[in-house]
Amino acid sequence: MLNFLLLLVLLVVVLWFVGVWLGSGEDLSVYDGPVEPSGVESFSNPKGPSSGHQGAEAAIAAVGPQLKGLSSGERLKFVREYMEEMPSGKEFNAEFKTVDVNGVRCEWVLAPGIDDRRRVLYLHGGAFIAGSPLSHRSITTRFSEVARAAVLAVDYRLMPENRRMDGIEDCRTAYRWILENGPAGRGEVSRLFMGGDSAGGNYSLVTAAWVRDLGLRAPDAVVAFSPLTDSTYSGPSITGNLHSDTMLRPLFEALTRIPKPVLSWIFLFQNRMRQVNPLVSPLLGDLSGLPPMLLQASESEMLFDDARRYVKKARAAGSPAKLQSWADLLHVWQMFYPEVPEAGQSWDRIAEFLESVEADLA
Repeated sequence: MLNFLLLLVLLVVVLWFVGVWLGSGEDLSVYDGPVEPSGVESFSNPKGPSSGHQGAEAAIAAVGPQLKGLSSGERLKFVREYMEEMPSGKEFNAEFKTVDVNGVRCEWVLAPGIDDRRRVLYLHGGAFIAGSPLSHRSITTRFSEVARAAVLAVDYRLMPENRRMDGIEDCRTAYRWILENGPAGRGEVSRLFMGGDSAGGNYSLVTAAWVRDLGLRAPDAVVAFSPLTDSTYSGPSITGNLHSDTMLRPLFEALTRIPKPVLSWIFLFQNRMRQVNPLVSPLLGDLSGLPPMLLQASESEMLFDDARRYVKKARAAGSPAKLQSWADLLHVWQMFYPEVPEAGQSWDRIAEFLESVEADLA
């Protein structure tokens, strides 16, 4: 019996230290602190968030109690159904066309007056487990308008039914395809932008690095809303903003209480790769030679430092990255356009960013 207990203790110790190794990588704390002034803009309303934002936040806060007591399967079903219902009742000034992209279901979003040689590849958020082109039509419609471009929204494969790598491959397939195909058929792209929010922001940054490494035609610019860049969850804001992040806290508060070595094993089992792999943690990869990037994030959300650290490291590597931050807003508040005035302000900044990129290319 004693020998068995000793072996059990030894096994636990070994697994613990392997878990520590699984989550060990580059020291990212060197990228904490403010971004240099030329690479950041901060916005706030002296009176606090607008009434429109307060209404959106109250609606999101009401969801949290509904998740309590649900099994993991029930929570997954609830979140997926909730996200698909988000655009219900809204009217969109755009045409939507479903398209098969070499086996990947996608949706063209076409605002009036766009040039179909100008294109956007958009990767939706949803924690890699939920979301679709339908759930994100508020974002893709507005992106089509401000970029004057056809937006291809990718319905990539979701976890846990599929591997993380399956979603990455779907994004890569869509990227190759959009280079030579538009909503009217085959035709080369004249301007190409890429965007994504949260999990989709992660996929957009991972895809941009892959494009660089393969020497493909690079996107002219990348816009990422509150992207997850560090799957080791080491940013100070992960716990520091836990109680101010109305949207992410109900889903991820439990994760913050799991010991890091245990979380590393869970992540390996779910994703089939270490947390420090740049395929899941773009912040831990090579950030040189990337296209112009604009990251927007709320200073009150859990992923704020994911955005700030990414911008600081990218700029240190010579890539033209910029951070725009807003005080006291929801995670991916841009989705609540046009009801939330701050969302409109963010889209105005995106339009300015894209115009400046194009001026540099002229």
